[in-house]
Amino acid sequence: MASTRTPAFSWRQITHVIASDIREGFVEITRHGMAAVGLAVIAVAITFAARPDMQTAANEFVLGWIYARQNDGAAPSTVAEPGASRSTAVATQALTPEQKSVTQWLSRKYRISPEPLAALVTEAWSVGERSQVPPTLILAVIAVESNFNPFAQRSDSHRGLMQIDSQTQQDTLSRFGGPLSVFDPLTNLRVGSRALQSFIQEAGSIEDGLRAYAQTSPQAADSTYTDRVLSEYKLLERLVEAQTTSATNPPRAASKRP
Repeated sequence: MASTRTPAFSWRQITHVIASDIREGFVEITRHGMAAVGLAVIAVAITFAARPDMQTAANEFVLGWIYARQNDGAAPSTVAEPGASRSTAVATQALTPEQKSVTQWLSRKYRISPEPLAALVTEAWSVGERSQVPPTLILAVIAVESNFNPFAQRSDSHRGLMQIDSQTQQDTLSRFGGPLSVFDPLTNLRVGSRALQSFIQEAGSIEDGLRAYAQTSPQAADSTYTDRVLSEYKLLERLVEAQTTSATNPPRAASKRP
């Protein structure tokens, strides 16, 4: 009668079987893990779609994180200037009558929500008071340079609302957080206004200073550039003057007849 023997397995075969089981188990776990990640992403997307306020908060968090990373990476000797406020929208109720009139006009003309425009108008007024540059002139330059698009780029180096040259203004931008700060609306407005102020002071008049600014613009070859900015500037000035006049000369109440 033949004896039955249990087949002998070598250590190499045993090791191969164990490795194969581990590999298959890892693949299975990974597949389930990726499925869980996918479901989580879908859940987050649905939540953001249903809750726009959460999406806005997330955008603000990411933007703040980017600027924090920029500041962390700045050279130790670099002193960051007080950066533009991260809030880039202002309720129109907080505006003065002059600012509100300008904001409403620009909102209708350029089809932009009034709240982001209100932040720019408020900043233009603030910068104008410090630099003695008319805020309406600053806004007129923005209108012609970018149509109030903070991400506009007309050349390899000219970017943002006032088409700041990010190469020649590299040192200035570093004090606001780095080269990417050129896309921050309020930072771009501040840096561009400084350049405009310098040109006006050197030239001695708004018109000549604006012509000098035009030479640094990617639209320098456009012979109508200066006239277009001045036209927009004068229009905005008339809006401001109309509000000032109505404030100083309120309508009289009709007299009552006996």
